[in-house]
Amino acid sequence: MIPGATAASFLLVVILGAMSPGPDFVVVTRSSLTGGKRAGIAAGIGISLGVFAWVVAIAFGVAAVLTASAVAFSVVKLVGAAYLVFLGVKAWLAVRRGEYRDLGETRDRPALKAGAAFRQGLFTNLLNPKVAVYFLALLPQFLPAGGATLQTLELAAIATVGTVLWFAALALVVGALKRFFSAGRVRRGLDAVLGSVLVALGVKVAAETA
Repeated sequence: MIPGATAASFLLVVILGAMSPGPDFVVVTRSSLTGGKRAGIAAGIGISLGVFAWVVAIAFGVAAVLTASAVAFSVVKLVGAAYLVFLGVKAWLAVRRGEYRDLGETRDRPALKAGAAFRQGLFTNLLNPKVAVYFLALLPQFLPAGGATLQTLELAAIATVGTVLWFAALALVVGALKRFFSAGRVRRGLDAVLGSVLVALGVKVAAETA
């Protein structure tokens, strides 16, 4: 078993890491804006499941093989970059169509469903091999000498909980500001900004891979 103090320290580090701006942050924020708190939390759960999958892959050595292979690493990064650009372009298309109404009016644009938000969060995380690199560097700092696979899986569970906590809190905060975001013009502007951020992140990832 992982000692309590070590587990608490690891949980804090994971939460701080999750708080750093990046694709996961943008996906949860936009999911909360387009689908409400439920969709935002679903996206956060998808991201957390991705984190769990990466740490489990590390426990069984799969992630180490991926990061050791320049070709495999680049392929995953390019696919991830393309997915970020895809999400950004979807936001741009929504802006171009202009399907926005104030919440007090009839809305033509359907809200983002929780299932779709979950998939967006999951794929965004799974297609980001930097998550594997991050945890490959982080886990040895919290594992005892000769740490067993079971202890790595314990840390995977802690990482999942920490990620869920942060992104659920983010979704709730964005949801609490729903009145401010209710105006169609505000939501249209945010879609334009967040879509641009996603495309920029995708292009940045692709450029780093090239």
